[in-house]
Amino acid sequence: MDGVYEPVPVGGRFVYEFDAEPFGVHQYHCHVMPLAEHIARGLYGAFIVDPKQGWQKAEHELVMVQNGIDIDFDGENDFYAVNFIPFWFDTHPIQIKKDARVRVFLVNMLEYDPINSFHLHANFFHYYPSGTLLTPTEYTDTIMQAQAQRGMLEFSYKYPGKYMFHAHKTEFAELGWTGAFEVG
Repeated sequence: MDGVYEPVPVGGRFVYEFDAEPFGVHQYHCHVMPLAEHIARGLYGAFIVDPKQGWQKAEHELVMVQNGIDIDFDGENDFYAVNFIPFWFDTHPIQIKKDARVRVFLVNMLEYDPINSFHLHANFFHYYPSGTLLTPTEYTDTIMQAQAQRGMLEFSYKYPGKYMFHAHKTEFAELGWTGAFEVG
């Protein structure tokens, strides 16, 4: 089954069944028109399929969904965020431990803008596109993702402190897509 062509009447119910493969970072979203408006309003999600042998142990695992928010219905984003609340991780830094492996499953569900990015301050991360490989393809501090792209990042911090992460497009950061890791 595809999930797109199985109609569900108002008040009805439908069980969508699929094999959880391949392992990696996956996304899903609404397919009812007007599609862009539905995605811009949060009708999407992410799910992770673990490899059979499991991932290497990580002390911290996070799902971060990059998104935009169009509050005035004009087809342009007024705010940008990770996990839907602009500036949330600025005022509520993510607590992590020094030297602990951090695994971030990153999904770009941004509508109305073709590309998003993730930049980590004072550190580099190993990047696994789509999370479908057990070996990283890149070691960097910034990645770009087109709409619906996703991947897995792994890193650790050697020193305690507060370290910023954000979209590396100034407009997105100024309008809410920014946050911090607090390393203790």
